[in-house]
Amino acid sequence: MRIAFIGSSLVSSYWNGAATYYRGLLRALAGRGHEVAFFEPDAFGRQERRDIADPPYARVTVWPATEAGMAAALAGAGDADLIVKASGVGVFDAELEVGVLSLKRPANTVVFWDVDAPATLDRVANDPADPFRALVPRFDMVFTYGGGEAVRRAYTALGAQACVPVYNALDPLTHHSVPADGRFAGTLGFLGNRLPDREARVEEFFLKPAARLPDEAFLLGGAGWEGRDMPANVRHLGHVGTNDHNAFNCGMRAVLNVNRASMAAYGFSPPTRLFEVAGAGACLVTDAWEGIEAFLTPGEEVLVAGDGEEVVAHLAGLDEARARSIGEAARRRLLAEHTYDRRALLVEGALERGEAVS
Repeated sequence: MRIAFIGSSLVSSYWNGAATYYRGLLRALAGRGHEVAFFEPDAFGRQERRDIADPPYARVTVWPATEAGMAAALAGAGDADLIVKASGVGVFDAELEVGVLSLKRPANTVVFWDVDAPATLDRVANDPADPFRALVPRFDMVFTYGGGEAVRRAYTALGAQACVPVYNALDPLTHHSVPADGRFAGTLGFLGNRLPDREARVEEFFLKPAARLPDEAFLLGGAGWEGRDMPANVRHLGHVGTNDHNAFNCGMRAVLNVNRASMAAYGFSPPTRLFEVAGAGACLVTDAWEGIEAFLTPGEEVLVAGDGEEVVAHLAGLDEARARSIGEAARRRLLAEHTYDRRALLVEGALERGEAVS
């Protein structure tokens, strides 16, 4: 099958949290014999901050962020068997959604792949005139980054022909243990860009615990935090490229995941961070959200916190031996049950049946 995928970026994680999701999934699909072409705009300085060269499993086309560039991307995708438009391309999203539907023909499949379904669904629910609402039934299928049954029901209510959650997963070729790196030594680390519906939760789960533990080292990686007041024991690293994620995860006693508010509200939206941290055999502390047990067992494979005080309590009882034990247990679980090879099989099965699968 020839796959044309229009997304934010495959080669850069800069302001692009879906990068590792795209890489793991498309690598796995290519490994099963599919031909992958990825079309991404030259926007937001991503090409200047690439994490990887063009990968061997996909032909990458970078198009100018102009109407002419968009038209060329659509033309390049038009002869594929499977045409995917992902959410959050960042430029011409509405036009691209109409454009890929214009490429529908009897012999192909056109899919919308929502990498931020909670935000998309909330946006549409709050605006009856949102043009995407009328497009949903026209796609052959909607795949989502997560969201579980709540997201599937919401898309079905909008008229989706089928909605299939395809969760993040572990790519063991990319996320694995590495030797400790002094650049990233600390008690608790967090990687995440500063976003409006995440900042208050970062304040609660990361910055407040840092203030409560002034003798411990906290590391914050991600774009947009410049100028934000922080406790003195928080070191801001700026954007941390994916090439350094393993070193970051392995340098910490524990690594924090903080879901954005909409993802936490819908549940069943495990972020890339969960799989990256566990893949490195590191100890993950996560904010609480419905469905975590489907991926990792609280207390054994992950530490779950309902607020900042629970983060402080987890750190107080976490020595290096217990942190390693939790991290290794998580890694074993994900290797057995949640890899991108498994996700690729799910995608193939859904496309073959043309209906939602578990």
